[in-house]
Parts: sequence; C-alpha cells; structure tokens
Amino acid sequence: MTSVTITEILDDLRAADETTRRFERRYWLSSADFYELYTQGMLDDGEHTDDFAIWAAFYEIKLDREKDLQQLSRVRLRAVKDQVQRGVVHITPLEPSLTVASA
Repeated sequence: MTSVTITEILDDLRAADETTRRFERRYWLSSADFYELYTQGMLDDGEHTDDFAIWAAFYEIKLDREKDLQQLSRVRLRAVKDQVQRGVVHITPLEPSLTVASA
C-alpha cells in the first residue's frame, strides 16, 4: 500500500487526459470506445500495436485516478456535511492523501 495525494491524483489525471485526447484525435475514436474494442481483442495486431498499448495504459490510469479522486471527494464531502449538521461549514485548502494498493 502506498499513499497518494490529491495533487498527485490530479497531475496523473491531467497527463492521462492529455495522452488519451491525443490518441482520440489521431484515431477519431473516444477512449471508452477504443478501450472496449481493445479489451475484447478486436483491434488488429499490426502497425499500431504500440499506440494501442500506450493508449490503453493511459486510459486505465485515467479510470483509476478518477476512482481515487471520487473516493477522496466522498470523504471530504462527508466531513463538510458533518459540519453543516453543526451549523457551520469551514472549507479550507488541504492536501489530503489516499492509501492505494501498490501496482
């Protein structure tokens, strides 16, 4: 297990998004649709195999980091809602981290 901060999650998301968007522009296909074809083994094993492997890897990173971000956000939301029940809400900047399974 390792700890990952919100900044690291957002940085990974930005990098994954930039990379997947580059492939979406190149192949005129959304990453979700590409990934469905890729995981079903429906794409050719020809000259674009390296592109497809990189695209799939960055799409998986994007999905994982979106899940991590949602998990951190839910924790933060519960804390904010708890404050609302006491009548006062204070939202301050902080650097939360999440413990995730090591790859």
